[in-house]
Amino acid sequence: MDSSPTYQDVVAAAARLLGHAHRTPVLRSSTIDGRLGAQLHFKCENFQRMGAFKFRGAFNALSRFTPAQRRAGVLAFSSGNHAQAIALSARLLEMPAAILMPLDAPVSKVEATRGYGAEVIQFDRYTQDREALAAGLAQERGMTLIPPFDHPDVIAGQGTAARELFEEAGELDALFVCLGGGGLLSGSALVARALAPRCKVYGVEPEAGNDGQQSFRTGRIVDIPTPKTIADGAQTQHLGRYTFEIIRRDVDDIFTVTDAQLVEAMKFFAERMKMVVEPTGCLSLAGACHAGLDLKGRRVGVIVSGGNVDLQRFASLVA
Repeated sequence: MDSSPTYQDVVAAAARLLGHAHRTPVLRSSTIDGRLGAQLHFKCENFQRMGAFKFRGAFNALSRFTPAQRRAGVLAFSSGNHAQAIALSARLLEMPAAILMPLDAPVSKVEATRGYGAEVIQFDRYTQDREALAAGLAQERGMTLIPPFDHPDVIAGQGTAARELFEEAGELDALFVCLGGGGLLSGSALVARALAPRCKVYGVEPEAGNDGQQSFRTGRIVDIPTPKTIADGAQTQHLGRYTFEIIRRDVDDIFTVTDAQLVEAMKFFAERMKMVVEPTGCLSLAGACHAGLDLKGRRVGVIVSGGNVDLQRFASLVA
C-alpha cells in the first residue's frame, strides 16, 4: 500500500490541475441563510468539467502516469461521474480508456463517457463484483486501474475543491461533504485540518447506504449490499482503506438523509439558486438542513458534488 495522502499532496494536485480544471464558483443564498440562521457557502462542483468534482481526482491521477502507462491506457469502474472524469482526462492526456459501468447507470452518463472517447463495458452491479472484474481486465490488457475513490492521487485531487472553498470563503465553522466511497470527504478533511483546524467536518450519505456511518461508529470498514437510493453516485458498498483511515482520523461525524430530503434539496437548488444538481450532489445540503445540528450564527461550507442527472429523471423527481 502506498503511503496515505497528505495536505501537501493536495497542494501538488492543485498545481497539476491549474488551467485544466475549472475553479468553480462559491455561491450564497439569503433564503437558506435565513432558514438556518447561518451563512452557507456553496462550492458548486456541478459547474466543474464533465459536471462533477470527479474530474479533479481523475486528471490528477492520470497526469502522474509514466510514458509506458500512458501508452497502455487506463481502466476504471464507475456508475457515472468517475467514468466521465476518467474518459475526459484520458482524452486530454491522449491515452486509451476502458470503463466498466453498471447496466442501470444513468443513460446520460453512459453516453457522455462514450462521447469522451472511452470504451464502455457494462456489467450487473447486483450480481457481479466490479472490483474483481476490473482487476482481471486491467491485468489482461496491461492497463493501469484507477479506482473511483480509494487511491492517493484521486483523494488529493478531490481535496482541491475544499481548498478553493477555504481560499475564497475564509475560516468556516462547519463543512458538509457528500459521502459515497469517501474520496471527496477524505480529501476535504485533509484540507480542513490544515487550513481550519477548528472547522467541524461532516460526511453525509443516503440513509439506505450508511456503510460509512457504520464504519465510522464501529472503527472498522463495514460492507453492505448495494443500496437502493436515488443517489446513484453514493451506491457504494464500503469505504476504501485510504479513505477510511483519513475519515476515522479527521472527520467529526457522519449523518444520513432520506431520498425525500434529497428531492427537497434538489427542488431548493432548482427554484432558489437556478441550478440542476444531481441527487448525490444534494447530500451535503440535506445534511446541513436535517442533521439536527444548531448552525445558528455559524459559517458553513457545503460542497455540491455534481449536476449529472438525466433531465427526464430530474423532472420526474422534482415534479
